[in-house]
Amino acid sequence: MLNILSYLLGIISLIVVIPATIPLLGWANWLALPVIVIGVVLGALSSRDGGRNFCLIVGLIAVVRLSLGGGIL
Repeated sequence: MLNILSYLLGIISLIVVIPATIPLLGWANWLALPVIVIGVVLGALSSRDGGRNFCLIVGLIAVVRLSLGGGIL
């Protein structure tokens, strides 16, 4: 059950992260990062690793985008 919740949080945050790759929308990644962290924690508490890994990949995309934009853009 925790793995499914982790996947759901990952999908919700991915919906926010994809449009945030557009210039001047990078601030939306800051909204997605707490949701990603919660998804990673729930995935770590689960017996399976799929949801955690999915959230980590989405988090990596968000962090790379933030670093390219200087943290804000």
